Amino acid sequence: MLVSKAARRYATALLGLAKEQDAVERTFEDVQFIKNTVEGSRDLQLFLKSPVIKPDKKVNALEALFEGKVSELVYRFVTLIARKNRQNIIGEITHAFTDIYNEYAGIIEAEVFVANEMDDKQKDQVIKRLEDVTGKKVNIKVKVQEDLKGGMAIKIADTVIDGTIKHKLEQLEDVFLNTATE
Repeated sequence: MLVSKAARRYATALLGLAKEQDAVERTFEDVQFIKNTVEGSRDLQLFLKSPVIKPDKKVNALEALFEGKVSELVYRFVTLIARKNRQNIIGEITHAFTDIYNEYAGIIEAEVFVANEMDDKQKDQVIKRLEDVTGKKVNIKVKVQEDLKGGMAIKIADTVIDGTIKHKLEQLEDVFLNTATE
C-alpha cells in the first residue's frame, strides 16, 4: 500500500508518544486492531472516505467504534486524526505505523512463494533460516502459486531469491537457446 508523507508523519508521532509512555507494544496491538477493523469493512472504508458525510459524524463513529477497545493513547490519537479531518488516511497511518514499528523492533517482512501449501514445521524452518541469514526477526507471508511447479521464491524488500523449479527451467531454456544460436 502506498503511504502518504502525512500518514508517515502521524505514525512516527504516535510511535514517539508510545515510546515516551513506555507503551510501544500495547500501541502496536491497538493499531493492528484498528487496521483490521478498517480493512475488514468495505462499508467503513467508504464511510471514512466519503466527502458527502459530515466530518462530525465520522468523528462520532470512530469514537463509538474504538472507545474502551484501545488504550487511551491510541483512542485520543484516533479522535485527533478524525477531528483534523484526516480520517480518510487512517488506513495509511496504520500501515505506516506497522512499517515504522517493524523497523524499530528489528523485524523484517518476507513473502514466500511456493507451489503447495506449507505446514507449520516448514514455515518455522524457513523463518529460522531467514533469521539466521538476516540476523533479524522475520515475519513471513506465504503465497501459493501452483505454476511455480516446486521449490520456493523469497522476497525481502527489493531482493528476490528464486529457487523455484519454474525459474530453473527458464534458466535451462535460456542456456539451450543461447547454445543453439551460437
